[in-house]
Parts: sequence; structure tokens; C-alpha cells
Amino acid sequence: MAENDEAAPAREPDALHHYGPNPSQYAELYVPSERRLPGVVVIIHGGFWRDSYDASLGRPLAADLVRRGWVVWNLEYRRTTDAAEPGPDAGGWPQTFEDVAAGIDALGPALEQAGLEAGNVVVLGHSAGGHLGTWAAGRHKLPAGAPGAGPVVKVAGVVSQAGVLELWMASWLKLSHSAALKLMGATAEEDARRWQLADPVRMLPIGVPVIALHGKSDSDVPSALSRAYTDAARAQGDPARMVWTTGDHYALITPGTPAWDACLVALAELAVPA
Repeated sequence: MAENDEAAPAREPDALHHYGPNPSQYAELYVPSERRLPGVVVIIHGGFWRDSYDASLGRPLAADLVRRGWVVWNLEYRRTTDAAEPGPDAGGWPQTFEDVAAGIDALGPALEQAGLEAGNVVVLGHSAGGHLGTWAAGRHKLPAGAPGAGPVVKVAGVVSQAGVLELWMASWLKLSHSAALKLMGATAEEDARRWQLADPVRMLPIGVPVIALHGKSDSDVPSALSRAYTDAARAQGDPARMVWTTGDHYALITPGTPAWDACLVALAELAVPA
């Protein structure tokens, strides 16, 4: 096995940045000893938006990417909870969306402080993170006053790893014990507008390339969600495509697998300045 393909050892981030007062409002900046690849990769972890999963899911990916010469921003955000009384600091609508927007916008000052140029900012999002990253790429389409509207940092592309890219379909399928309904806090019938503002498919066209990778053996997120998004995006003129990979839902976030190698190829394609 070539040196560049060996599993990257665990490493601490080079800097921790808080973009808000909540403990979950932070991002970890990883800076390579030699910046060999352009742009910045923003990692948004999955876990069906629940607080039982956190940014630790992105750290093995960050370690591998920074070893290859990428600058990496591993983003945490407020997530939903199964507590009987969630409290004011829990995630969901609109907090989760506001956090992802603020966390990406905080990248600019963090890079300036580190003396780094941004280049193209590409999101790498797994599962629910694929939903949030693709949503973030379309923030410029949001009406004034909507959660996340008025982006400061523009997302140049998205690599969606088995992303929940069709929120209404995820709700209809009741994926992961109706996780999408838990995120949104109301059904689409009860509040159609918030679902319109939160669902990447309903934001099309966004003019941002999205590469949706999906494992052939994924039993957690149906490939139909990636297919629905990419088909709709292409029909409206957006540069989107679906890429099949081997393995299950987690092969895409396991460095060393062919699925992870496919993610690396997609990232390099999107990060090269036009």
C-alpha cells in the first residue's frame, strides 16, 4: 500500500473556533504542513441531525485530508435531542440551519487569522451533513429574513456522501424513526414554508455543482434521495451528478476504502478554481 493511502494517524486540530455561545457552536481548523491542494474542505458530519452524533465523526476524515495537503474546517452545530424537554439550546428548525450558515461564514475570519487564502470552499457532507451542505450551497436563493439567508462565504461545490438530499421524501419514508420530522418540528402540511426553505430540492436551481456519491449497499439512506436531487438539478440546468460507490453507508467516511477514494477524486474536481 502506498504511503499516501495508509490510514492517517489521529491528530488534534490546529485551532478551535467558536462562532456562538452554545457548546456545539464551534469548528476545528486543520492546516497542513504543506498546502498541496487548493481550496478548503468544510466537513459536516451526519447522524440524522441528532445530538448522539457529533464532530468526532469528521475527525478521521480531517486527519486524512490534512495529511494530503488540504485545509479543513470540521464543523459542529446544534442538533436535535430525544429529551422530553429539549430546552432553548437544542437544535432543529431553525437553529441547526442557522448554525451551519454561521459556522461556514466564520471560516473567513478564521482563515484570515491563520494567514490563509480560502480559494474554493467545498463542502463534504455525510448523510444529514450532505443535506445541510447542499442546503448551504443554495443559501443565496433564500429570501431575506429566512434562516441562513445572505451568505458571506460562498460554497463552490458539494460532495454529498449518501446525503439526505430530498427532505420531504425522507419524512415520507420515516427514515431513522422520523428524524426529518424531528428536525423540522412540524409536518409539511402544518408549515409548508419552512420545509420549502429547508429542502435542497425545493431550492433548485442553485448554480453550484453537487456530486452525490451513494453506496450500492447503503441500507440507511435510500439512493433514491440522491437520485431525486441530481435528476431534479440537471433538469433545471444545475451541474449535478450521482456517482455509485461500493460499500455501505459508512464506507464513504472510512479512509482507505474505495468509496473514500471516490470522495477524494470528487473533492479535487470541485476545489480546482474555475
